[in-house]
Amino acid sequence: MFESKDGKVYLLGAGPGSIDYLTCRAEALLSRADALVYDALVSSSLLQRLPTDCELWHVGKRGGRPSTSQTQINQLLVELCQQQKQVVRLKAGDPFVFGRAAAEIQALQAANCEFEVVPGLSSALVAPLLASIPLTDPVLSRGFGVFTAHDLDALNWGAIAHLQTIVFLMGGRQLKAICDRLLAQQKRPETPIAIIRWAGQPQQQIWQGTLLSIAQIVGPAKLSPCVIVIGEVVALRQYLSPQLNPSLGQPKPLSGKTILVTRAASQASQFSQMLMKKGAQVIDLPALEIREPKSWKEMDYAIMALRTFDWLVLTSPNAVNYFLDRLLHHGLDLRSLAHLKIAVVGKKTNGFLKQRGLAADFIPPSFVADSLVEHFPEAPIDKKLLFPRVEKGGRDVLVKEMSQRGAVVIEVAAYESACPDSIPPAAKLVLENGTVDAITFASSKTVRHFTQLMERTFGNEWLDRLNRVAIASIGPQTSRGCQQLLGRVTLEAKEYTLAGLIAGLEGWAKQQKQSTIE
Repeated sequence: MFESKDGKVYLLGAGPGSIDYLTCRAEALLSRADALVYDALVSSSLLQRLPTDCELWHVGKRGGRPSTSQTQINQLLVELCQQQKQVVRLKAGDPFVFGRAAAEIQALQAANCEFEVVPGLSSALVAPLLASIPLTDPVLSRGFGVFTAHDLDALNWGAIAHLQTIVFLMGGRQLKAICDRLLAQQKRPETPIAIIRWAGQPQQQIWQGTLLSIAQIVGPAKLSPCVIVIGEVVALRQYLSPQLNPSLGQPKPLSGKTILVTRAASQASQFSQMLMKKGAQVIDLPALEIREPKSWKEMDYAIMALRTFDWLVLTSPNAVNYFLDRLLHHGLDLRSLAHLKIAVVGKKTNGFLKQRGLAADFIPPSFVADSLVEHFPEAPIDKKLLFPRVEKGGRDVLVKEMSQRGAVVIEVAAYESACPDSIPPAAKLVLENGTVDAITFASSKTVRHFTQLMERTFGNEWLDRLNRVAIASIGPQTSRGCQQLLGRVTLEAKEYTLAGLIAGLEGWAKQQKQSTIE
């Protein structure tokens, strides 16, 4: 719990942006904040740790763009604290390293507001480390200096040039000027230099060269936000990097892409991890809540009558887990299914079945219910099928087609998939800012719920926020839902799996990159 029942402001360091490098205390404070006041370079993925009712105040400062003045930020912190809110003032890196925390603390002290400074990992330390560059070395570097490139004229370049290792923050737009000033102070043209962009995040990029060559190597690439490291220690990178990519600066396939995942929170983790490994920044916008059905009556009756069934049909991981959990609830185990043949739709469903100690007798070649009907391994006439499924809203093709072929299909509610109450703060933020590149849909129901959430949050103009956003569908049925409710589909997975959906996103990102180059 928070230490103060009254208002309190926590000046909190976000580190380089990835949740992997956020301190435990910082994560705990985020999860219980009443209000968040945050900077431009703070990753929106961190906002996924916030309560759904947390107030968001964006006060970020970016060069050349309109920004909130420091005086306004100070006043906002005071006002929120005086409203007895637990306020997190989230700053990139560490609050006391070029974080302008002193002005905010003085304002809070003047207003008798309680505050606490929570340290974070400074990008000056994290970025070189993640690029396999040691800032100190017994021979090459007995120390280092860290500087901001905001005002180059205010720096003592003669003294800086004599340092063995130099680190510049906020210097992307000043790269050539930094190199020119060091060369003018007789710094060796062959001095190694590295530029680390988006350190610690999936879209991290690294360029390496010398004071004389780096500007040409980087070319027109956008560098901000970045950390610049200059000195002989940069050359150690080739010996210390566990997986040095010879093509320096080459991003991963989905690097720089922000992707909204609409799967249920209980299902999204693995898919999100797969996307992040490809370089994407992933923001969860659960459009489904998976929970128990309103009544277990039909399911319980079917379990008691298991001996009368010939086939058990499972078309989703949720059906697998909820059915088997209910079986165990009644004191039964897998032996009670020994007489049944089991049909499953999809690799993922089959994977969950295997995890629960069962093997499928039949998996159709395509991962849709239509394929199960078409390729069913025996004549279904007079066969009795138990079909645990979503309580309402699912497709009826399997029931109708198998019934027409003479089977007796007993549908029972195994779980309910409902629409959540609201859009999480992180997802709302990127939608408001127009920084979403793609939205993924793995079922037609997520499309329906997504449109409900968008209309509820943004009103009648909600569809305008998706004008430049790619709509990614897992398969034909989901695509039909996208066409009906969103008006278009940008890409559809060739293989109707999560891996197929990711492959489709990679192809889309590649096409975008090629069109930009042309």
